[in-house]
Amino acid sequence: MTDEELIWRISGGSGDGIASTSQNFAKALMRSGLNVFTHRHYPSRIRGGHTYTEIRAAEDDVKSRGDGYNFLLALGDSFARNPDEDALYGNEEIKPLSENLDDLREGGVIIYDEGLLDAAEIPNFDERVEENNWHVYPLDLRGLAREQGREVMRNTAGVGATCALIGMDLEHVEDLMRDAMPEKILEPNIEILHTAYDAVKEDYDVDAHDVTVPTGSHDETQLLMSGSDAISYGAIDEGCRFIAGYPMTPWTEVFTIMTKNLPKLGGISEQVEDEIAAASLAVGASHAGAKAMSGSSGGGFALMSEPLGLAEMTETPIVLVEAMRAGPSTGMPTKPEQSDLEHVLYTSQGDSQRVVLAPGTIEEAYEQSRLAFRLAYEYQIPTILLYDQKLGGEMRNLPKSHFDREPNPTLGKTLTEEQLADQPHSEDGKFHRFQHDVEDGVTPRSIPGQKGGRYLATGNEHDQTGHISESPENRVAQIDRRLEKLEAIRADLDTEPTGSYHGPDEADYGILTFGSQQGTVEEAVDVLNDNGHSVKSLGVSEMLPYPTDEVEDFIRSVDEVLVVEMTASGQFRGLTQKNLGQYGEKLSSLLKYNGNPFEPAEIVDGFESVIIEGGELDSQTTTFVPAAGD
Repeated sequence: MTDEELIWRISGGSGDGIASTSQNFAKALMRSGLNVFTHRHYPSRIRGGHTYTEIRAAEDDVKSRGDGYNFLLALGDSFARNPDEDALYGNEEIKPLSENLDDLREGGVIIYDEGLLDAAEIPNFDERVEENNWHVYPLDLRGLAREQGREVMRNTAGVGATCALIGMDLEHVEDLMRDAMPEKILEPNIEILHTAYDAVKEDYDVDAHDVTVPTGSHDETQLLMSGSDAISYGAIDEGCRFIAGYPMTPWTEVFTIMTKNLPKLGGISEQVEDEIAAASLAVGASHAGAKAMSGSSGGGFALMSEPLGLAEMTETPIVLVEAMRAGPSTGMPTKPEQSDLEHVLYTSQGDSQRVVLAPGTIEEAYEQSRLAFRLAYEYQIPTILLYDQKLGGEMRNLPKSHFDREPNPTLGKTLTEEQLADQPHSEDGKFHRFQHDVEDGVTPRSIPGQKGGRYLATGNEHDQTGHISESPENRVAQIDRRLEKLEAIRADLDTEPTGSYHGPDEADYGILTFGSQQGTVEEAVDVLNDNGHSVKSLGVSEMLPYPTDEVEDFIRSVDEVLVVEMTASGQFRGLTQKNLGQYGEKLSSLLKYNGNPFEPAEIVDGFESVIIEGGELDSQTTTFVPAAGD
């Protein structure tokens, strides 16, 4: 975190083009040589309701949303349900301005569309402006857009006004517009961009504030990507050619990206009637010899527990993605939380076996999407990618070279017909698909239609050819063999350190986290060390099988560990203590579950206030849970 950064927030109503406008502006900042990170907040509505997107831009690397922001472009809500302050949801029309003031930094800049918004409706607005030294620029963006014939172009006018106030050239914005817009609307948008830019330059002192666009440069071509992009492209590069699903926020983004791309590659995407059918189709496609995936979010994934158990029992490789959101039930569908961890670890039936990976960054989302397919198909086991709305929706620039890797279409331990001829068969010709004594618990696999590859696939416990069997000896042999896979997978993963370490090797304190909070924790660690504390962090992405040795080494190396997660019940801390219960007295928790992800300052405050000073949290949005025995 640095003062030499622009954190630009654009706010409006759902349906007002906030997402597309912010994404294009982020690309323009990236093309100008800056590193960018986006964060979005939106309601569970098709149209209307306060929404915003933040873009953090700096010369240095940025891994997280910032602490507050310094520039607000408030467009108003074109689809507000009721402008009456006494309405159930309050005056929605004014919320894009009124609800964004608390996080605006001192000395910040406000542009608001006076064609839709009246600052006089906000209590104590003028007093707050004076108290915080905010620089306010009311502009009739709606009127400018109407002069050009299309009210939606007020977004473009707002971007032009922004560029004038922060000293940003319009070149990269224009280039993006030319790439994205058809000729019919391109020229009017370019005209209104310049009109707003020139009007601000002429009517205001643009040097009256200190918020300016940083400068920077990139050594190589950059891509602006989200975690959903990375998961999808990782799956495609690892050979996935079949996906089945049913829309559910926020998993829909992965499903949509895959659906757009698979037909171009000779693959298939199927939208089906429900999540049971989706996972079942993916299991069937994998059984037939395709690399297949499906996925959903909380409630939809719950329906997948039956086909997930079928994949475990039939040892059919499959990758499922689960995009967490705040629950239970429908909960808050568009808000991030990490509280599906236990659901994903333990759903299904009996002593089930699966792999669960929870990437912490966009880079890891790509890498672990590929890893998920490798593990699933090499070890014939379901693998689940666990992420949340934060990682799935936030965007960050990454070097294009990070994704220049060879594709991998192989299906794992699958036999040719020549190899099948040498495998054991029963007298009736059935292949011993589920042999008892094999290396790493992985039995050779045939594909339907292969000569000599015939066997039965059933959800019941079965013998070596797939026939239903309730023999105690067979049951023990099959369970032990399937469990052996997890030991082999853990050994496979342990060949290289897999955690994400940050901070000094020798430190007094540790912060442990998983999934999407990793970048935020790392920025907090930098601040804590700058403040004179000795702190390092470990981001864990392997939930099952758990990296016990690696996490134990980390915990043993420090005096005390703060576990940071977006749950109310400390599920990740619970998983850690399940595997490393002897260290329970070293682990305390910092929890957040109000629908917003952590900001670095909240972690810094939690660590300093409680761990260092032994006091209480200053923040009202996070909760501290002490170590066992405190």
